[in-house]
Amino acid sequence: MPPFTSLNSDGRRYRVVDLPAAAGADLLRLPYIHRLLMENVLRTAEDGVGAAAAILRWLDAGRSEEEIPFLPGRVLMHDTTCGPALVDIAGLRAALAEMGGDPSMLNPVLPVEVSTDHSVAVDAFGGAGALGANMARELERNAERYRFMKWATRALKGFRVHPPGTGIMHTLNLERLATVVQPVERDGELWAVPDTLIGTDSHTPMINGIGVLGWGVGGLEAESVMFGMPVMLRVPDVVGVRLTGAPKPGVLGTDIALTVTERLRRVDLSDRFVEFTGPGVAALTAGERATIANMAPEFGGNSGFFPVDGQTLRYLHSTGRSGEQVRLVEAYTKRQGLWFDPAVTPRYTETIEIDLSAIEVSLAGPRRPQDRIPAGATIEAMRALITAPSPCVAGEPGDGSVAIAAITSCTNTSDPRLVVAAGLLARKARRLGLKPPSWVKTSLAPGSPTAERYLRRAGLLEDLEAVGFGIVGYGCTTCIGNSGALTPAVERAMEEHGIVPVAVLSGNRNFPGRVHPRLEAGFLASPPLVVAFALAGDVNRDILKEPISHAPNGAPIHLADLWPDGAEIDAALALAGDPADYAPAYEEAEASRAWAALEAPAGALFPWDEISTYIRRPPFAGPGGGTRLGAYQAHPLLVLGDDITTDHISPAGAVLPGSETAAYLTARGENPRDLNVFAARRGNWEAMLRGLFTNRNVRNLLGPSIAPGSTIDADTGEELPLWRAAERYRTRGASTVIVAGERYGMGSSRDWAAKGAALLGVRAVLAVGFERIHRSNLIGMGVLPLRLPEGLRPEGLALRPGDLIAIDAAPEAIAPRTEIAVLILRADGGRESFTARAAIETSLEVDILKAGGILPLILEAHRRRTI
Repeated sequence: MPPFTSLNSDGRRYRVVDLPAAAGADLLRLPYIHRLLMENVLRTAEDGVGAAAAILRWLDAGRSEEEIPFLPGRVLMHDTTCGPALVDIAGLRAALAEMGGDPSMLNPVLPVEVSTDHSVAVDAFGGAGALGANMARELERNAERYRFMKWATRALKGFRVHPPGTGIMHTLNLERLATVVQPVERDGELWAVPDTLIGTDSHTPMINGIGVLGWGVGGLEAESVMFGMPVMLRVPDVVGVRLTGAPKPGVLGTDIALTVTERLRRVDLSDRFVEFTGPGVAALTAGERATIANMAPEFGGNSGFFPVDGQTLRYLHSTGRSGEQVRLVEAYTKRQGLWFDPAVTPRYTETIEIDLSAIEVSLAGPRRPQDRIPAGATIEAMRALITAPSPCVAGEPGDGSVAIAAITSCTNTSDPRLVVAAGLLARKARRLGLKPPSWVKTSLAPGSPTAERYLRRAGLLEDLEAVGFGIVGYGCTTCIGNSGALTPAVERAMEEHGIVPVAVLSGNRNFPGRVHPRLEAGFLASPPLVVAFALAGDVNRDILKEPISHAPNGAPIHLADLWPDGAEIDAALALAGDPADYAPAYEEAEASRAWAALEAPAGALFPWDEISTYIRRPPFAGPGGGTRLGAYQAHPLLVLGDDITTDHISPAGAVLPGSETAAYLTARGENPRDLNVFAARRGNWEAMLRGLFTNRNVRNLLGPSIAPGSTIDADTGEELPLWRAAERYRTRGASTVIVAGERYGMGSSRDWAAKGAALLGVRAVLAVGFERIHRSNLIGMGVLPLRLPEGLRPEGLALRPGDLIAIDAAPEAIAPRTEIAVLILRADGGRESFTARAAIETSLEVDILKAGGILPLILEAHRRRTI
């Protein structure tokens, strides 16, 4: 029997798992992540004692092959991951009803919270009415999707949607949803349990900044958890990051996060967790910790965990949590050995040291978030992108001009210190009469509606508005690619002179084409640096040394003249902060009249509309066609290089005129001038299918000049859009595979990158390396991920149309990390063989592959229960 005991806090008696008794002297040797996992398995697993013993055995070598089940307390989603998941659920309900089952029985068994943050776009900016205009346009574009989400709140139990205007899911989680320790009624008893979750966004680990264990998964894995299946994982490797020293004056949380990202990307963090330790942890506020933890997918880890300490309690108090709740968190974590002790160093798989005092003011770019540079090094960073300099026209944008300057994203706008610092810089700029050049598209999209209150109280909102940074929305906006149109001046200069402009944003990703489909270069920066580069108008200077602008009297203005010091930021924060702001700000947003007025269908089954261009019943949400495993010969559909992100695979940004998706939508009556974004079309599999791999930076190495989103038909030699080629191969009964390089599937957690591969008929993906969430999503769709042997790369395989890849992956032989025989059959008769390794981590993943995917597995389980 697991050991249980009692805890008293504020006169209330709670039942708890007795972690100190369960782990004994080994408790302090365990990483805090493992302590939380041990509590979870002891409380929720059928063989909790056995799973806890497996965690303790991990201490022997700091790694393990043993599996444990993890059952989180809740699921967190946003509108563009919830949409595809709801389409899946509606499809499964329809299939269950067709089998004679009760569709209403297919319900989440955990609370599901959904934010509506990924759909608002920056159409209006720079004026007082931008916020209202953008929110109205958002509802107009997405009304059908939002009605679908409202149907789900009526049809599904425990499913809650937070309407537009309530902020970004991760800020909402930090400021309102997370409890750190949760009182729970179970079997007539009051329990105190750690707050744990999974989220369908790769930046879910932001909540690790206040000691809540949670990580990002794809929508498919979330669906399995929603319906009662635990997350199965090997007892995870945990990499300890030992922080020492304290940040220098002028260095902000963004600079630390970018430096950590740069450093950790040099380490193999595939399927590993990261935990921060050491004396330097105490030097970081909860906001700074959350900013660092948010970048977990960028540095490649499952987490960026900071244990609970006094900074956590201060944050909970400052965001309006009750005194009773804060005291429960302190009492519980201290009783359970979950309170951070900097003097104790747990056992880690590997330890890395970072000196906070050595960190400088930084940017990342111009193409990847891990490419940190000193803030003054933008000129050199841009040289590689400008092969033929464009003519310089005085007073007009040129190469390196800032097209977009956006204070955006949960990453940095969740920390009031960073937003306030931007406001202070704007105040000084306003007093000096500075404004950005007219070609810069400026925007401020905070993570939550509380930002408006604290900025106004500090007197900084007017200063930000005066230099162009008025609030345009409470959502992801530019960070997710909803940046809206570029200014006419930039569009004209790109068309007439071929300039290479840039985006500067306080976001987490700057992959080419992500922020805007026409922008190849982007720099990640702290909010005050975003304002500074907007004022400069370009990145063609050392912003730390050269003037960024000139006052009306001609005097040069340097960054040092504008940059706020720590005392100024502290004083403004003291003026701005009020714990009483948080609940009313969210309650006001939740009471949205526009949301309440939306009509939505009712009933256990969703009424599909065959003419809809947003929501279509998907072919994969049903019994399925059986496993994709087996012994077969396959055509390489795509051969790709390194760093193919989920943005490259399945775009989120605007549907461009002239594209295959645009042709599909306009043929069905959509306005060709406003086709919305791919992120909003994820409920329509036909629209998404046509957008796969169409990013302008995707190169299919099957031929020298294949257009993005296309391949060569091996039988005819024609170049075809991928979806058409896939139809032909399917008609012929031919199999296909994808071959790729390092870090395949990095970036967003979007499951559509895997759903797309499945719809193309792909049976396996052979890659040098996979990002964790995409690997899991591929398995969720029944597609086998295979790691190429060391030293073998896609370019080296020199695959050409007509070559075949023979794979021997018989279902009975599949096991975690098993070796798979692969044979290349050349069109000229040559043969080459090698052994790949199945990128399968658990026995549950084997079961999913054998079932043909997670959706058939879920459907079969509910069929047995209801028929």
